[in-house]
Amino acid sequence: MAPKWRELADRIAQEIKSGERKPGAQLPQIRELVEAGEGSKSTVHQAYKALEAEGLVTSSRGHGTVVRARTPLKRLGIARYDKAKWRDGDEVAFIADRVASGRAYKRDEQTQTVSRAEATALVAEGLGVPVGSGVYARARLVKEGTQPTHTLTSYYRPEHVEGTRIVDPTPGPAGRGGGYRVLYDAGYEIDHMKEALFARVPTADEVKLLQLPAGEPVVELHRTTYTADGTVVEFAVGVHAASRFAWEYEFDVPDSAGQQVNGKKGLT
Repeated sequence: MAPKWRELADRIAQEIKSGERKPGAQLPQIRELVEAGEGSKSTVHQAYKALEAEGLVTSSRGHGTVVRARTPLKRLGIARYDKAKWRDGDEVAFIADRVASGRAYKRDEQTQTVSRAEATALVAEGLGVPVGSGVYARARLVKEGTQPTHTLTSYYRPEHVEGTRIVDPTPGPAGRGGGYRVLYDAGYEIDHMKEALFARVPTADEVKLLQLPAGEPVVELHRTTYTADGTVVEFAVGVHAASRFAWEYEFDVPDSAGQQVNGKKGLT
């Protein structure tokens, strides 16, 4: 038999998931539930802490316990990097996500810090340079309004970006079209990418920076960007609040066996 705090937490969770308790709605104060016969102060407190750990509510002094917003941003896959967006227009990747989600945005919702750094083992492997090599690190914090959504730090070889807008620390994208347009203008047109994703527990600094509720994981992204000849022009590490994004991918399904058959037919 489940303990009473678990039964209470499950009942409230079902009310939230069914829409009976709307995003932004405040849950009753602990003493109110105690007076209503839902259990002791300890029971209600434990139920609320469980709901917070499960990402259904947030608790803070002065605001009590509130149902969390459950509508995440679309984090597009291939479509967010469409060349027509940044080469011919000014729709950089984080803006493409907002547009696809029907959400407002401001360019200065992306802040950044640019610095010279020594390549760690991870960065060195990503860029294909020796560990300890000098690289540029372009660290961004992206917010939706006042709420942080993710961080993204791009690393570059100095010879690719020295003297360009990419190393300008002004808030917002690196000029019209952002970083990929800068690389394009410098003769490094991006051609293909590799992205790797994994979920993990956030560090204490990430909890503070991304304003994460208790128990929320993060999704770490590793992105490697190549030119047509295989030159790596960017290696990026992103840390995303897991509940603030819905990852969306659309792509053609490959048929490597069919390509081989067609290749053989072409030789006969």
